[in-house]
Amino acid sequence: MMERRRMDVALLMLVLGHLAAALEVPLDLPQPPTITHQSPQDYIIDPRENIIIHCEAKGNPHPSFSWTRNGTHFDVDEDPNVTMKPNSGTLVVDINRVKAEQYECVYQCTARNSHGTAVSNNIVVRQSRSPLWSKQKIKPIVIQEGVSLVLPCRPPAGLPPPIIFWMDNYFQKLPQSSRVSQSLNGDLYFSNVLREDSRNDYICYARFPYTQTIQQKQPISVKVLNMDAINDTMAAFYNDTDLFREDPADERKPTFLIPSGPFSSKTVLRGQVLEMECIAEGLPTPEISWTKVSGDLPTKRTSFLHHQRALRIVNVSESDAGDYRCVARNQMGMVHHTIHITVKAAPYWITGPPRNLVLAPGENGVLTCRASGTPKPSITWAMNGIPIENSPQDPSRKVEDDTIIFADVQIGSSAVYQCNVSNNYGYLMSNAFINVLSEPPRVLTASNKVYQVIKNHRALIDCSSFGSPIPEITWFKETRTSTLDGYPYIIHDNGTLVIDGAQANNSGKYTCVATNIFGIYENHVYLEVKESTRIVKQPEYKEVRRGRSAVFECKVIHDPSLIPTMTWLKDGGELPDDERLIVDSDSLTITDVTESDAGVYTCIMNTTLDQDSASAELTVVEATPTPAVVYERPDPPTDLELTDQKKKSVQLTWTPGDEHNSPIQKFLIQYEDSLHHRNQWHNLTEVSGTKTTAHLKLSPYVHYTFRVVAINAFGFSNPSSPSRLFKTEAAAPDENPTGVHGFGTEHDNLVISWKPLSALQSNGPGLHYKVMWRQKSVDSDWTTVTVANKSKFVVSGTPTFVPYELKVQAVNDHGAGPEPAIAHGYSGEDLPLAAPEHVQAIVLNSTVTEVHWDPLPSKFIRGHLKGYKVYYWRERSLHKHNPHHAEKQILTFSGNHSRGILPGLHPFSAYLFNVRVFNGKGEGPPSPTRQFETPEGVPGAPTSLIVTELNLDSLTLEWNPPHAHNGRITGYTLRYQPVNNSNELGPVEEVELPANETSFILSNLKYSTRYKFYLNAKTIRGAGPAISQEAVTIVDEAVASRQVDIATQGWFIGLMCAIALLILILLIICFIQRNKGGKYPVKEKEDAHTDPEFQPMKDDDCTFGEYSDNEDHKPLKGSRTPSSGTVKRDDSDDSLVDYGEGGDGQFNEDGSFIGQYSGKSASRDTAEGHESSEAPSPTNAMNSLNSFV
Repeated sequence: MMERRRMDVALLMLVLGHLAAALEVPLDLPQPPTITHQSPQDYIIDPRENIIIHCEAKGNPHPSFSWTRNGTHFDVDEDPNVTMKPNSGTLVVDINRVKAEQYECVYQCTARNSHGTAVSNNIVVRQSRSPLWSKQKIKPIVIQEGVSLVLPCRPPAGLPPPIIFWMDNYFQKLPQSSRVSQSLNGDLYFSNVLREDSRNDYICYARFPYTQTIQQKQPISVKVLNMDAINDTMAAFYNDTDLFREDPADERKPTFLIPSGPFSSKTVLRGQVLEMECIAEGLPTPEISWTKVSGDLPTKRTSFLHHQRALRIVNVSESDAGDYRCVARNQMGMVHHTIHITVKAAPYWITGPPRNLVLAPGENGVLTCRASGTPKPSITWAMNGIPIENSPQDPSRKVEDDTIIFADVQIGSSAVYQCNVSNNYGYLMSNAFINVLSEPPRVLTASNKVYQVIKNHRALIDCSSFGSPIPEITWFKETRTSTLDGYPYIIHDNGTLVIDGAQANNSGKYTCVATNIFGIYENHVYLEVKESTRIVKQPEYKEVRRGRSAVFECKVIHDPSLIPTMTWLKDGGELPDDERLIVDSDSLTITDVTESDAGVYTCIMNTTLDQDSASAELTVVEATPTPAVVYERPDPPTDLELTDQKKKSVQLTWTPGDEHNSPIQKFLIQYEDSLHHRNQWHNLTEVSGTKTTAHLKLSPYVHYTFRVVAINAFGFSNPSSPSRLFKTEAAAPDENPTGVHGFGTEHDNLVISWKPLSALQSNGPGLHYKVMWRQKSVDSDWTTVTVANKSKFVVSGTPTFVPYELKVQAVNDHGAGPEPAIAHGYSGEDLPLAAPEHVQAIVLNSTVTEVHWDPLPSKFIRGHLKGYKVYYWRERSLHKHNPHHAEKQILTFSGNHSRGILPGLHPFSAYLFNVRVFNGKGEGPPSPTRQFETPEGVPGAPTSLIVTELNLDSLTLEWNPPHAHNGRITGYTLRYQPVNNSNELGPVEEVELPANETSFILSNLKYSTRYKFYLNAKTIRGAGPAISQEAVTIVDEAVASRQVDIATQGWFIGLMCAIALLILILLIICFIQRNKGGKYPVKEKEDAHTDPEFQPMKDDDCTFGEYSDNEDHKPLKGSRTPSSGTVKRDDSDDSLVDYGEGGDGQFNEDGSFIGQYSGKSASRDTAEGHESSEAPSPTNAMNSLNSFV
């Protein structure tokens, strides 16, 4: 019945006639909304960031937006935490004040305008979760070697699920192999454990991708024990009983740890990833293999994980359903497991989602929603978001299952239709509009666009158009005489013109014409057919000795209008970043080849349109051993040949000589000009040591002979034999003299000089120079003279210091050189005519004055202004009115200055000065002499300070005034302070003295005391530097006679001797008392055990013997604790217990110490220890000494 209905629909479509294809409607035309961007159906968000739920749509008019949440209207304006972006439906949820989990809901966006309504998918918003691992104490695992082991990970359930990996304490991944591998659920499986698996840091990590957090489980400790070794070692201590009861692990055939049983099943959805795993235990480690029982594995979509333990098939299809078998085998046997796979399918499109329709009034069209799934999905339609059965009736519309047929549509039929396809495993929802328009054609492809294609390739020329009804497209080339139809032209339904195997004659102008009932539109584009890029000389296989050089050539021809770029690859990857690899325009050179350079080298030449490539292999071999490797300078090149001869260039080729085991680094090309400089060789250029050709640029009118010199690490080769003579034709000079200058040697001349051309630069015979000059800024003609064999010309009778424009042009018998550049110069200088005016001085302080003047106008300078000179001299001191005949000083201020600083002046002095300008010729006249006076400054130090008339408590100071008063002396300041025997200074006393005093009596001093004195002069500007002096007052003889040295008194000497004798006696007594007591034999009284070396081990605390306890102080084995007189550890800080020689001790009546102990015997064959003695306790020795004293 359904097939019959489909046939009826097909016939109806044929009757209805032309069907419109899906079109992109320009946005300036009316159209229903189209959703252009929306959030995914399963939308997981980061709870730390604002929630953004996307909904973007276009339409004309621009659509408005609304939302539903959990199936009911969501009023965005009522929620203060939610905003909608302007001109958009996108929601932004601010989670700074709320929790993200409050917005975990199902959202749907609606975009509507006057032409229809489009709706989004249901968007399920869930926040990502990365819960903490539950804290648990994991007991250490002790396991027998060879058995299987599973370390569980069991991470907390997150959204999305975390990524699991195992690492150690140092964040290094734990090694995995076919024996140790991670399962799909994250557990770590050991098919069998080995001793090296023992470690205490098996840590499972879970990485939560959305929050980018990593959590770790508590470390798991695993200890693997070898039972045979343990039982053999511990038999005597454990009464010959094995620590473990189970038998040691033997070799065994595999058994599956997961999955369990012989069969299991699994369901997977079409398009998803299918993962199956089989992990087996056994000894030796089993190997896993996979097969599909009912067919072959899909090779291109299949991969194996975790060392063959897991099978992955991507993009699952219905053909992947069936039985899969995993087999585990080792040398002891095999086991297999069968997994039955069922493939279901959520709905999926067969021919794509429904496409928008643009129809003209009266046209027909079809919306098709063709989808499939397992189980078969149901299809429902809606119009503008309302189920179609509840929508207004439209006589032009007919719904047939998955198809809506439109016939004779009219204006007003525009709407958006929603197709929903669903089954138990999911749903599809798509919007498609029908837009009824009457529009003339327009071409959307840019006008005058240029298309480029490589010759013999397919050319595609676009003509994207729009109109309603759909325009008909025709193409023309150059003129509109005939349409393009038939080979080699193909016109597609979308208007694209295809030219198969484009040739050069296909280049040109193409016109695309779009036509419908409302009008015609044409567009012009251009096609350019380019030549292909081809490598004409490919790199060739090279076998190179280590240490030598390898050169790969790659010469290319290409279309001259395309810019090529060359790329070299090594073994398919980028070239190593090594300065030994040198890439030129058409070659790759590898110097000092090593074994790592071996490989395949590929040359790729790219243009914007095409590329070509070629490869060659490099093999590096060891150098052939020779009795002695000789490293020398290279031999000279040979076979010089000149080719490609042109007027100003030639190509030189040569054959390199023997390198003598040192690669040639470069070639030096030299030439001889037999016309101008016979027998003189000049360096012309250098090229890389890998090249054997050079393109030489030459000068005209030269008779060239070339030779080549090779250079390696050991020096230069001898020059090659000269090439044949090559003569270049004469020509006009192609350059003019440089270094043109104009200057004057006298006030009325102008000397024009230049650097003459060399014979090589002359380019021909009859070289001479055309010298031209004229005054600058004056409307005058050039004056010209011709000179030969000179490099300067003198122009006489010029005005003084006038600017000139200069030109010098080279000329020979074949013509003049290029138009010369204009240089500038001046005629000769003369002495300045005038002095600076308005000269004045501004005194800044007592030693610095600033001089000012007006700059001199340039007309009076008559030359290049070099600067100004200030002549100044000290006329007299204002303290003494006699004149001071000082020499004049000169300060030069270069450049155009109007002021200058005069430093280092004498305070309180009168100075005279004048100012002069100077140029390159000399100085001008001085300005009128001016005077300035410097103010007072601080005085200099007194010229002398002496101490006279020393007494017990007084002395006299005498001094001379400063040599430099620098003003009027207003007084003196005297400071003094005592100095003790350690040169420490005492308090300072200060005395002010009048200016007319030159001596002073200082009294009330201490006798026999050293004093330091400081004296400085003062003016109104302050105190000057001080002069210092030291002196000692006289000693009082009466007091000195009473001073006695105690160290020389007899009673003091006797006292010191008595004290020394007493100390000696005490030391002797201590020594005797320490050695008092002798040795005391002690008989071993402990007979409870026949063998003092053996004491049974307790099971609970692993201590030996019944005398072992849990206290801090344990007696040694074989000793007994005395009943009285025990010296405990707390009684002495220096007990012998600390030294490990005995635990308990006793004192006898005379205070000596008797220790009973069981020492380490020299022979342990007997049960009875040897008698021994012990040194006395330091504590008892001190007690005995105290009793004696």
